[in-house]
Amino acid sequence: MIKNGNENRNNGNGIGNQNGNGNGNGCAFETLEKDTIEIAVLSSKTKAAIDQWLTKFPENQRQSGVLFALKLVQDENKGFLTEPLMNAVACYLGMPRIAVYEVASFYSMLELKPVGKHKISVCTNISCMLRGSEEIVSHFQKRLGIGFGETTADGLFTLKEVECLAACGGAPAMLLGTQYYEDLTKEKIDAILSELEPSYGQ
Repeated sequence: MIKNGNENRNNGNGIGNQNGNGNGNGCAFETLEKDTIEIAVLSSKTKAAIDQWLTKFPENQRQSGVLFALKLVQDENKGFLTEPLMNAVACYLGMPRIAVYEVASFYSMLELKPVGKHKISVCTNISCMLRGSEEIVSHFQKRLGIGFGETTADGLFTLKEVECLAACGGAPAMLLGTQYYEDLTKEKIDAILSELEPSYGQ
């Protein structure tokens, strides 16, 4: 469970302060030792990638890299975020934990629990709905045997509902991982599933 504790918002110079005694390095902990332990959750590769991304922003706007950092950390953790990982990102960027939790819980691309090997995100917004997304969703649920927000028992597929994929011209549409598929039909779905895991496309 995500816990807020008694964190405060940014204190004006990019430093989150949890207990009123921020240590000045952008982490919201009581001692440098705790800060070091928290940041150690992030790999050297991850920190280097975050640092490179942060060069796009002013030095006092490190929080601008939070979405990139969370996506990067998620990809390195089998597709989902844990509380220690989010805390480490908050610490590294000098943000209050709650601000990072807000981002992580808002964007549908970010996951707060384990997902399947193949994450399928189906758009059900107006354009896709008008072009048959309900039928597409029903077919996925029949083939996979799961509903939205669920993962198959073998851990292969997770099915998600998303509001918009910015692919209205190709509705109905879905994302499989990071790959777009548009103008979906039952036949296309069966072909995609058969290619991934043959037993699901029949």
